[in-house]
Amino acid sequence: MMKVIGIGFGRTGTTSLKAALELIGYGPCYHMFDIVEEPGRIGTWIDAAEGRPVDWDRTFQGFASAVDFPVAAFWRELTAYYPDAKVILTVRDPASWYESATKTIFKKALRARTLPARIGFKLVSRIAPDLGAFVKMTDVAIMRRVFDGRVADRDHALAVYGSHIEQVAAEVPPERLLVYDVAEGWEPLCAFLGAAVPEEPFPRGNDARTFDREEKERVRRLMARRR
Repeated sequence: MMKVIGIGFGRTGTTSLKAALELIGYGPCYHMFDIVEEPGRIGTWIDAAEGRPVDWDRTFQGFASAVDFPVAAFWRELTAYYPDAKVILTVRDPASWYESATKTIFKKALRARTLPARIGFKLVSRIAPDLGAFVKMTDVAIMRRVFDGRVADRDHALAVYGSHIEQVAAEVPPERLLVYDVAEGWEPLCAFLGAAVPEEPFPRGNDARTFDREEKERVRRLMARRR
């Protein structure tokens, strides 16, 4: 049963939140990493983005929480489907968020605009269908659904970021919602969930350098899965 839904955009501390939730008993926590590890999950999000029905219980079977994109892109659907789940909106300074996103999750989307990249994508999709499907999923379920394909437009992306925060605050009941900066550490999170504060430090991770290194490994694994 889904107990916690994290609806903050990627690069707002979602990897740290995933680790924190799992440490205090709300794991396993669904994350983009799970989609990479199990490419069979990719189709669910393409279906959702293209308006086909999705079995959310089956999607999240075995998970007690979920964070990161593409979950955040479907926050209205998921918070409505799981009305008893607590909701956590991770936030950070908007300019810092955009700078981090352009170095990580937006990087491939920005490169994909070029003709060589489009040709390369068609070739890769034939050689490694899982990687092609993953790229399509991030495009339709995140880049287009959330940002209208305009992540290169800094003002537009920042406006989307700010609007997301405003809409969540307006639509999710305050007793159900925690607006949270992971830099605040354990106390706000544990107080919100009624959990004891762990003795170990709050988990930190997935900075831009780590993301780049692990992204290359994720691409390698998707490339290796040839049908």
